[in-house]
Amino acid sequence: MSFKFDSGLFQFDFTDHHAVLGVSVDADIKEIRKRYIKIARRLHPDSCTAESKADKERANQLLSKLVNPAYEKFSQESSRAEYIVVLKEISKRLSQESTSLELKSELSKQLNQTNNIDHLYRTSLNQLAEKQYESFDSVLELIAQISELNLVYLMRKGGKSLQLPSSSQSTDLGGMKSPPPPPPPPQQQESAVEQYLRRAEALMTKKNFAQARVELQDALKLEPNNDRCHSLMGVVYLKQNQTTMAKVHINKALQLNPQDPIALKGKQFLDQMAKKTGGHPTPAAKNTQGKQADDSGSGGLFGGLFGGKKK
Repeated sequence: MSFKFDSGLFQFDFTDHHAVLGVSVDADIKEIRKRYIKIARRLHPDSCTAESKADKERANQLLSKLVNPAYEKFSQESSRAEYIVVLKEISKRLSQESTSLELKSELSKQLNQTNNIDHLYRTSLNQLAEKQYESFDSVLELIAQISELNLVYLMRKGGKSLQLPSSSQSTDLGGMKSPPPPPPPPQQQESAVEQYLRRAEALMTKKNFAQARVELQDALKLEPNNDRCHSLMGVVYLKQNQTTMAKVHINKALQLNPQDPIALKGKQFLDQMAKKTGGHPTPAAKNTQGKQADDSGSGGLFGGLFGGKKK
């Protein structure tokens, strides 16, 4: 069984282990391990449910030659660090150079144009990962599509969009030139909800959480099931020491998108507080929680998120 890829990050002489495992390029080791176990159960000879001998062999090949090496790269600290350095170098190069590549999947093309980069990236990734190892015939195609998503995501986070080549080039045919390629489509206009979110994030950076909550409330009126709105609202309530409301919005965000990174950190923070207080915070514990929630914005669990100290 041949494992050759010519799209996404693979075309830079780089093995995209994130794509092989179907996890985001910023996934932590716990998320990677959880995903690996799920795939291994699907492919391992002792638990594979494939009926034919040929499919069982294909599953074993995928596990031994793709999935296991990918997980080993992440599970060893030194090799994981080396891998991340190379990935960052590729990301830096992509954001600095004028790059023209052909995108094959519609999800990647949408990600190349959207203003809501993180939400669409994670939604699209989850959509592909959910069916990634269901059919052995489509595994390689889905890995390629995920790697292409990773490529576009790194470009967009670096502040650039891919310049998509036109299929028809201007050519001189007997003195007659073909018409030039059509101009690229205009960037999608920022929606009202995205404007609310952008303003809320700016206010949270300035520690103006009360006004940020107003912006998020207005956003939720328009899109009650927007996971990003709920996760940001959860952070706002944590910063205001209102853990009950924070829990409501963080749980809602995770119901809508189990991979929402901000909601996952919020859930982890709330779980830590519950363990320390036995699930029933006293008034003194509440004060401690408030201090923890405030400290988390400056190097703690929410380090790098809104309200952190500038270095």
